[in-house]
Amino acid sequence: MYQHIPHKPDQPILDLHHVSVRYDGRDALQNITFHLHPGERVAVVGPNGAGKSTLLKVVAGVLPPTEGDVTVYGSGPSRHVCIGYVPQRSQVDWRFPVSVADVVMMGRIAKLGLLGWPKKRDWDFVHTALEMVGMSDLAGRQIGELSGGQQQRIFIARALAQEAELMLLDEPLTGLDAPAQEGLLALISDFQKRGVTVMVATHDLEQAALYFDRILLLNHRMIAFGLGADVLQPEKLIEAYGGRFKVTDGKLNLSAVDDDCCSEDVPHDHAH
Repeated sequence: MYQHIPHKPDQPILDLHHVSVRYDGRDALQNITFHLHPGERVAVVGPNGAGKSTLLKVVAGVLPPTEGDVTVYGSGPSRHVCIGYVPQRSQVDWRFPVSVADVVMMGRIAKLGLLGWPKKRDWDFVHTALEMVGMSDLAGRQIGELSGGQQQRIFIARALAQEAELMLLDEPLTGLDAPAQEGLLALISDFQKRGVTVMVATHDLEQAALYFDRILLLNHRMIAFGLGADVLQPEKLIEAYGGRFKVTDGKLNLSAVDDDCCSEDVPHDHAH
């Protein structure tokens, strides 16, 4: 159960130190070390099966590392209420009979406790979060009736209602049309104004370069982490992707290099 853990202001909002994850003798993540600053927008990129979903789950505290340490403001992530995790849409049962407002209210459970009853203040958070993501008029709709972009927005609203300070989004743009993608990217930009730190797993290298402060290039181990211009260099992309990216007219094509979004980096779990 998430708890109200006091933050240590002298510690990074997120700090990974030599983190590795293994399944059946296979390395999903190898010796990952980095830290984030409050309010940063970070894109996590890499080929299918590189460990992007695994990394987000370790940060969220839902998957323990085999080795190494993960801390959020100086404490383990599984003890924090300030982490909002938005999984891939394929991991959600959209047939479940629940309304948009009810899903967003789930973000308040960590504040209320399992037996707590929502108060007016909690519903105020829900309505404000729905307004922020442009979904107020759909509060009573069943989640199975929503479009892909609307589905992503309600889970972002749930994280906002949770008062998340660190938001983790796993492939939120996959399968969405261009207007829906642009709307979500605009929301992510708004988070920075509110001081929310965001990590987004994505396949699109151009979007990563345009919309995010730093890029983490991953293929089980961290190939590079820094500004887009420094990370998206041909030699680093070759190291991460092998021959799967394209060079056109002597220029690197930074469009998504993996068309298959359904390969797995975690057993029995849709990843990338």
